[in-house]
Amino acid sequence: MQDRIWKMLNNSDAFITLPGGIGTLEENFQIASWAQLNIHHKPIGLLNVDGFINSLLSFLDHVGEQNFIPYLARQIFVCASTEEELIYKLGDFVYEPDLVAAQIDWLKGNNSKKAQIGFVTPSVTCLLV
Repeated sequence: MQDRIWKMLNNSDAFITLPGGIGTLEENFQIASWAQLNIHHKPIGLLNVDGFINSLLSFLDHVGEQNFIPYLARQIFVCASTEEELIYKLGDFVYEPDLVAAQIDWLKGNNSKKAQIGFVTPSVTCLLV
């Protein structure tokens, strides 16, 4: 799974998550956690077909309100109910780094996470998660 996510990270400008199950959510949150760690600055689009992810969005808002995730971590998710609206919103997305995570250099010390992941080279491709 890590190799698949790594390939998506290297070959995309954004991520679009379609309605799905546990595997889809796992990949979605893996990419989100990498964004929170400042490993990438790419938006994550959530296509909310017929309100499918309303409960997930409410949960994310709730854990943010309870201070389990920072406000900026929640903002990495871009949500829309149509493909056209989602693509438009992804194009307007501006990354706001978490100031604490931005201070961490994942290439230094014993933390091998970013050294293992490498640097992101943006392309013009948008892959589906």
